[in-house]
Order: sequence, then structure tokens, then C-alpha cells
Amino acid sequence: MCSSDLNACWAGVDEVGRGSLIGSVVTAAVILPDDFNLPGLTDSKKLSEKRRLALVEQIQQQAVAWYVAEATAAEVDEMNVLQASLLAMRRAVEGLAVQPEGVWVDGNRCPQGLTIPCQAIVKGDLTVPAISAASILAKVARDAQMQALHDAYPQYGFNQHKGYPTKAHFATLAQYGALPEHRRSFAPVQAVLAQMGLF
Repeated sequence: MCSSDLNACWAGVDEVGRGSLIGSVVTAAVILPDDFNLPGLTDSKKLSEKRRLALVEQIQQQAVAWYVAEATAAEVDEMNVLQASLLAMRRAVEGLAVQPEGVWVDGNRCPQGLTIPCQAIVKGDLTVPAISAASILAKVARDAQMQALHDAYPQYGFNQHKGYPTKAHFATLAQYGALPEHRRSFAPVQAVLAQMGLF
């Protein structure tokens, strides 16, 4: 939230894609004004794709500042998905055009390296509007990445399962193998690579 005094601004931060087998972890940071008007704002997972897309435009128009960042699949493999998620969160905060007074983070951990106060809030995407807004921006951005992967590799069905460990995704991994974008540190991907003699 943010009053007319920009020194009172706090940003909401959330991530999307931690459980996926492929691609980046995407995060967003959003500072909302006190007088924001975003009816139906909540956790992105509880909204239809159509509603998320409508809210993204409204959030970007009304926000004092917003920024979307990511940690790549290679970074996930290098440092583990939790640390990569926290790194991406820090990048989102650091990318804001307005320096926030502090940040609210969805979950139970704050990113290291922040120079401002941070409060971790479990299920904050349901209770803190700025975190809800961040979850929506991150979700839409990551879904766009999955659509791009689908366009490049339609046989994998990324437009449906978004890279998460579903039966359909496991089936395509077994049939077609792992892509360069798959996270090598995740067990199902390792199993496929081992069968191919590549791990």
C-alpha cells in the first residue's frame, strides 16, 4: 500500500512456478496506492485466465510501481528452487521504479540481501492486496512463457499443464525426452535423462 507520502510505500511480492518441472520461477513486486480500485483482487490461482488478464491491465495502470523478474531454470538447478525463488523476489523488489519502505512476501521466508524491512505472510496472496496483485502479474507472465514453449514444442502441451508434474507432462517427457528448458535437478527430469543415458 502507498499513501501520498511515497516514504510510506510497502510492496507486495509473490512467485509462480516453484513446482514446475520446466522454465523460470517468475516473481512480481507491486506497490498499490491507498485508493486502488481492483474489484475481485485475490490469489491468482482462484481467478479465471480472463479475469487475470483484465486485472493485469488494471494493476499496471493503478500501481505506484510494479516489476516482474525471474530466476532461470539453470539458476534453479544451481542453487535449488527455494533459493532461486528468493533471488527472483529480490530482483523484483530491486527492479521497482519507486523504492518501497518495506515488503510483504507471500510465504514464510524473506529474500536475503534486502536493505529494507520484510514481513513474510503465509497465504498473504489471500489477505494482502499488494501480494494478490503481485501473484496475478507473476502468473500471467509465467503463463505467457509457457505459451511460448507450447508454440515451440506443441507436442508437450505446456499450454495445458504449464510445466507442472501432471500425468500428461510425465507422458510427454517419457515419449519425447527432456528439453533444454527442463530443470535437471528435479527428480522426474533426472529419471528421463537417466533413461536416455544423459544423467
